Amino acid sequence: MIGYRGLILAFALGAAWLQTRPALPALVWAAMLPLLVLLLNAWLKHRQPLFSLRLKAPVAVSVNRFLQVGAALIVFALLGFFYAAWRAEMRLAELLPRSWEAREISLSGRVVGLPETTPNGLRFVFDVARIETPGVTLPSRVQLGLFTRDGEPQVDISGGDCVDLVARLYRPHGGVNPGGFDYDAWLLERGIRATGNVVGKPSRGTGCPGAARAWLDHLRDAVRERLRAGLGEKPYAGVVIALAVGDQDAIPGAQWTLFRQTGTSHLFSVSGLHITLFSALVFGFVRWIWRRIPGLNLRIPARTAGVVLGLLAAAAYTALSGFGIPAQRTFLMLASAAAVALLDRTPTASRLLAAALLVVVLNDPWAAHAPGFWLSFGAVAALLFADMGRLRSPPIVLQWIRAQWAVTLALTPLLLSLFQEVSLVSPIANTLAIPLISLLAVPLSLLAVLLPWTLPASVAHSVVATVMWGLEWLVRLPQPLFHAAAPSLSALLLALAGIGLLLLPRGLPGRWLGWLLFLPLFFPRLPAPAEGDAWLTVLDVGQGEAVLVRTARHALLFDSGPRFASGEDAGARVVAPALWQQGINRLDGMVVSHDDLDHTGGALALLHSHQPVWLTSSLAGLPLASLGSIGQAVRAKRPDALTCAAGQSWVWDGVHFEVLHPPLHQYTHPGFSDNSRSCVVRLRTPRFSALLTGDIERLAEMNLIERGVLQSVDVLVAAHHGSLSSSTTEFLSLALPRWVVIPVGHRNRYGHPHPEVLARYRAIGANVTRTDRDGAITLRLQKDKIDLLRARETEKRYWRD
Repeated sequence: MIGYRGLILAFALGAAWLQTRPALPALVWAAMLPLLVLLLNAWLKHRQPLFSLRLKAPVAVSVNRFLQVGAALIVFALLGFFYAAWRAEMRLAELLPRSWEAREISLSGRVVGLPETTPNGLRFVFDVARIETPGVTLPSRVQLGLFTRDGEPQVDISGGDCVDLVARLYRPHGGVNPGGFDYDAWLLERGIRATGNVVGKPSRGTGCPGAARAWLDHLRDAVRERLRAGLGEKPYAGVVIALAVGDQDAIPGAQWTLFRQTGTSHLFSVSGLHITLFSALVFGFVRWIWRRIPGLNLRIPARTAGVVLGLLAAAAYTALSGFGIPAQRTFLMLASAAAVALLDRTPTASRLLAAALLVVVLNDPWAAHAPGFWLSFGAVAALLFADMGRLRSPPIVLQWIRAQWAVTLALTPLLLSLFQEVSLVSPIANTLAIPLISLLAVPLSLLAVLLPWTLPASVAHSVVATVMWGLEWLVRLPQPLFHAAAPSLSALLLALAGIGLLLLPRGLPGRWLGWLLFLPLFFPRLPAPAEGDAWLTVLDVGQGEAVLVRTARHALLFDSGPRFASGEDAGARVVAPALWQQGINRLDGMVVSHDDLDHTGGALALLHSHQPVWLTSSLAGLPLASLGSIGQAVRAKRPDALTCAAGQSWVWDGVHFEVLHPPLHQYTHPGFSDNSRSCVVRLRTPRFSALLTGDIERLAEMNLIERGVLQSVDVLVAAHHGSLSSSTTEFLSLALPRWVVIPVGHRNRYGHPHPEVLARYRAIGANVTRTDRDGAITLRLQKDKIDLLRARETEKRYWRD
């Protein structure tokens, strides 16, 4: 019979497979599984007549064994698939009725976890206890934003508070982009089935359930404030707080960028590694003490005491971190491993890992959405595999280096698949940083929680500062990061096979073939436009604009998306991952149409990450003092930027590009707004054409008409997100686009696109697509046709509304 480890793996892969499905299966099919088992069993017993060849006995036994194993794996994969479907159906049943979207609803409930500070206020998870508005049904858990205007005092809300408030709620709706973060899936895994904003000021409530969790959140909030006061303005105070109570909001964005570039993000928050090592430290210390007290050791074996107290230590640290999903996953892994260790007289590492995998998937069938799930199990599996068959234990330093080599090698395919990047300095950074952070900074941060003095926190900060100095040195090396396009499934499987060969003990023949199996990972075959073709992708960046134009060997970015209320920007969060996913590591050109935050918000991030060969913008033609802060920073970053002006043109791979607007004289005239000076670019293939219009309004559209440069086009990226001030009847009657793409944010506060503008598009017979409904939109201008791809159709998933 097949071992239970293989069956558990099949169950987990079945649950993961569901997360790739466009719709949930009918659960009635799950009732067919017992019948399937009976049919498979009967077929295995009476299959001999199906073979025309008479097999020799040993071969027949092997075939029979193979078929039995395959049948068992299929059944358990289907069990995992339907289990995950059952859990998903129950969670999706909690849904905000459409009739109550954007309406004010009075609620009472409790703040869960520590509120996150944003540039505009607070964001927090809210467990609904009571609905005061009659006739409303709501999900039990929602996420709310509480915005404050400049000069207003911050509303005092802490984790665990019972609050009465009024909110406007919406169904989850995240962007859908190539290589992008799936916000809807992230909310689904956490049981958050609606998001929204608080209206007015909340007040203290009474009678909320969950007093135990509230006590824990109040404790965490008090610890955070005490550590903030003790560490003051020290640069890495946020890291110490994050290590103690799991508040990642305390770490500035620039430090997260450094951690990402050095492959050490998992070290600077309450990660599975820290919980595991802290538990191991307690286990080792208890066992060492226990063995030296004969009375205790005779009653309870030292190993048992160490396992139990180590698990309790992991539970306490998980609770102090706020029961985040990654921390929960790690604790469940440790708990299942501890149970196997206590119940099994001969527990092997692979059995412990399989038991942990089963418990994690049973608790969280959406775990496959989380990169940490694959990375943590992959790292442990690589360490176990690398240690198999070794007869001697090398010195501890060599063991540590070998472990880092095994983990780096094993995670490289996964990192390229999940993030399209690998830190080349990660092995060195982790080799040096893990002992200092996990074995020194974490215990010191936890000691600062228990003791009333600031000395442990200050020492922990000094340890973190030492590590940060090393990371900053590493990131200044010429090539700290390697980017590659997302590999295909076949390339990923070949690389995993190559890892298996390379991690075999030295001396075994054929290990070098592992390097050959890695090659498809680094040289992917990517779809690309043919000579003379152009592909336009209007990215789903919310209320803003970012358009990628690809020709056979070049890539142009028109605008960079907005800066979000959270302080993040579309350049780093949306555009850069989309570029890396398609194998674009550097832009050949970039156009920043004008000085509006919804078009320039991601420019700085992209100037750093993708270093365009040239930049042209209306920002370059204006006085520096007239620009916003982002515009001034872009000018400072690229003083060589060209002034975007009518008449500029270039040809890439048989595709002609031409700037139609603004005329150069408009930069010296004070009567033109930033929108009116937006860059307008037309591109033409041998048969088709497209027009990128930025935020031009009626005045600029009339200028294009009067100068005689406006001609009919096949594709129009709508001006100013479909605002009533743009897309005039005169403009559209000359442009006559077959396709209109509107870059617009879901439920944006401006009401874009305006119904009258939509009517104008319909009047000329244009096909209209919108990023808020279709996700990223790609139009492929090919030799004889235009293909339209909507991301919400090509990447359809069962949880997307």
